[in-house]
Amino acid sequence: MSDYLVTLESAWIIKDVETLDDAIGIAISEAGKRLNPTAKFVEIEIGQLICPLCEDELNNALIVANVGLVGLILEMKVFKAESEEHASRIAKSVVGKALRDVPLKVVEIKEI
Repeated sequence: MSDYLVTLESAWIIKDVETLDDAIGIAISEAGKRLNPTAKFVEIEIGQLICPLCEDELNNALIVANVGLVGLILEMKVFKAESEEHASRIAKSVVGKALRDVPLKVVEIKEI
């Protein structure tokens, strides 16, 4: 049995928002509130994209018609998992229970 660091990506929708900074702040705050009682050990960060033209890092957020879509990165340590797939299922289960109706995708799994 091994320990793993599982990185998940989620999409967070925010309505009635004016700026990207507000959308990012609200998304991180709302995710933190929903994760706090049961999964407060999950780290929350804003996702980053690489621009295909200039290769600079860009925030993973977009606003259209005062509705924001923010990509969040969620990291969780999973202890004593049988395999990477098992660690992935555990992380998705724990985070998914706290963040109901929020799409999750496993981005990376590292053995620690």
